[in-house]
Amino acid sequence: MMWQIVNLVCFLTAVGYGLYLFYKAVYHRYLYVSLGAPSDFKALSKGRWQEFVSEVFGQTKLMKDRKSGVMHIVIFYGFIILQFGAVDLIWKGFSKGGHLPLPAYEWFGLLQEITVVLILLAMGYATYRRYIEKLPRLKRGWKPSIVIFFIYALMLSVILTLSFERVWLSHEFSWLAPISSMIAFVCSFLSETAAAVLFYVSWWAHLLILLAFLVYVPQSKHFHLISAPINIYFRKKEPVGKLTKLDLEDEEAESFGVGAIEQFTKKQMFDFYACVECGRCTNVCPASGTGKALSPMHLITKLRDHLTDKGAAITSKSPYVPAYLFQTSGIHALAEERESDWQWTEEATTSIHKTIAWQKETWQKSDKPVTELELIGDVMSEEEIWACTTCRNCEDQCPVGNEHVDKIIDLRRHLVLMQGSMPHEGQRAMQNIERQGNPWGISRNDRDKWTGDIEGFTVPTVKENHQFDYLFFVGSMGSYDLRSRKISRSFARLLDAAGVSFAILGNEEKNSGDTPRRMGNEMLFQQLCMENIATFEKYGVRKIVTACPHTFNTLKNEYPDFGMSGIEVVHHSQLLEQLLQERRLFPQYEVKERITYHDSCYLGRYNEVYDQPRNVLRAIPGIELVEPERTRENGMCCGAGGGMMWMEETAGKRINVARTEQLLEAKPTVISSACPYCLTMIEDGTKLKEVEQDVKARDIAELLEQSVFGSKTAIE
Repeated sequence: MMWQIVNLVCFLTAVGYGLYLFYKAVYHRYLYVSLGAPSDFKALSKGRWQEFVSEVFGQTKLMKDRKSGVMHIVIFYGFIILQFGAVDLIWKGFSKGGHLPLPAYEWFGLLQEITVVLILLAMGYATYRRYIEKLPRLKRGWKPSIVIFFIYALMLSVILTLSFERVWLSHEFSWLAPISSMIAFVCSFLSETAAAVLFYVSWWAHLLILLAFLVYVPQSKHFHLISAPINIYFRKKEPVGKLTKLDLEDEEAESFGVGAIEQFTKKQMFDFYACVECGRCTNVCPASGTGKALSPMHLITKLRDHLTDKGAAITSKSPYVPAYLFQTSGIHALAEERESDWQWTEEATTSIHKTIAWQKETWQKSDKPVTELELIGDVMSEEEIWACTTCRNCEDQCPVGNEHVDKIIDLRRHLVLMQGSMPHEGQRAMQNIERQGNPWGISRNDRDKWTGDIEGFTVPTVKENHQFDYLFFVGSMGSYDLRSRKISRSFARLLDAAGVSFAILGNEEKNSGDTPRRMGNEMLFQQLCMENIATFEKYGVRKIVTACPHTFNTLKNEYPDFGMSGIEVVHHSQLLEQLLQERRLFPQYEVKERITYHDSCYLGRYNEVYDQPRNVLRAIPGIELVEPERTRENGMCCGAGGGMMWMEETAGKRINVARTEQLLEAKPTVISSACPYCLTMIEDGTKLKEVEQDVKARDIAELLEQSVFGSKTAIE
């Protein structure tokens, strides 16, 4: 009786202390997140259950890497099952081997033992991937290893407790408890007293490991066990990738963009603590894969560690509990965990090794007090901030719903609006857009010159065709770039052939503002946005079609924040597919080409337009359509987005060359796209690879034009 009282007192003390430490660690991080700018969590919470269930319980994002996904599903559901087993084990410790009144209890015991085996196998595979296969995206070191030891020890304690229980209570061998029965058989020489002692040793080991793991979780990357489901639930709604509107007329605003960690919103900060450091984002990032400084995983973890350190300094609440067991090593602690022997492989199409090595070399502990550290400069370098192409492949791969691009744009906004800092080439493009409405600085009066080379008809302006159905918003690329002008002409010919009533703004059209906004120049974007909206209202525009995915995304998803309403915006691939379905276009001439299609990020990942351009290509007789290895949602960026079209790549491999190499692996005769930015980058890539004579780059409109009119391509 006395033993049971002592056992109960010790149990309540241990559990109470463990729960207190857990609460303390979580609460302190809550205080750090509370330092951020307000977020409308109530609005974010509406209508998320289907997505929440799919990603949390269906693990859909994790299955993008099937092997890792299956492994994680086994561990995820295994631990849910074992939590019921843990309660049952605790009850056994107080009832001398009695068990909970669960239905089909013996079958539950079998399920529990099978689950233990499956978790051990899954952890074995996880260990193999990290330490033997050595996937570059996975960290190695003592911190990532702790959870492996925790789980192995936890599983061992479960099996030993069940085994010694069988010896203690003289249970017979049962095929519904095969593992514990076999161990009990081996240990059958033990006396009842010895078996009881070993049972309680294993029982307490299980309890203490479980509590230690509970306390460790919020102080490590495993905090995602708690924060990830919450983060997924409160993730920003559609449209994905939409940037927040800055109130530039707010006279009380002391700063625009983010120049200090506490200027991020609470939701953005929650992303930091949801990160599981799986490296999937870095693994697919075009900047990381070509040796640039940016690593999306390090972006999140560096901001997280800086928030933790600065939050602890501001609130005087230590992030570590119990504090005497931990040491705060500064915002750059991860550098010590990185391997030193990773090498850049020039022969590989893409490789993240160089970026990982750069992060290791530059992520050193600072001697400055954390409150004096500059977010841009000491924590994040400008080199990292300007390397992003805003392709959102990182966000698409992230299993916990983190959003990386908005944070980078907020940092860029601070650099541009508050510090006037931008790479030289970007500054020149901004100045040209301000003065002439296009990044090249060509006269704004030349915007409609592309219409002069079309044979057979004249492209009408809104002044000439007042009853137009579609406004063809040509964009700066389609109006000025010599290569992209040919796409505009092909599309205009197809619209005319299909009997579509359309018009262009001509020289009244202005830049859409996508480039300034992605480069952080929110002021210039808003000016262009308001001027374009006023023009749309002036001419009663109700439908807009554009061949540029960047323009399409900006007009469709971001202009409504500034007052544009009642206007349908479509991409030319969508309209061309519709015209083909309505039998208003007749592709009758064969185009005998082996074509691989490159997905534009702003058309695909931003707006989920994947099938329409492919359907256009499939409608053309003679075409053989083949998919590259990285395609659709996981298609690699061409390197032009986020303003990178106008800036030089000075580090690592050129992104467009890496993407061209991937596409060439499909052995195409034509690489097609539905974006003038992508087409320019891919065509430059074929020239740099010296295959431009054998592999052409063509927009879907050019290929369809060739099939409809039976002429040679207009770009030869």
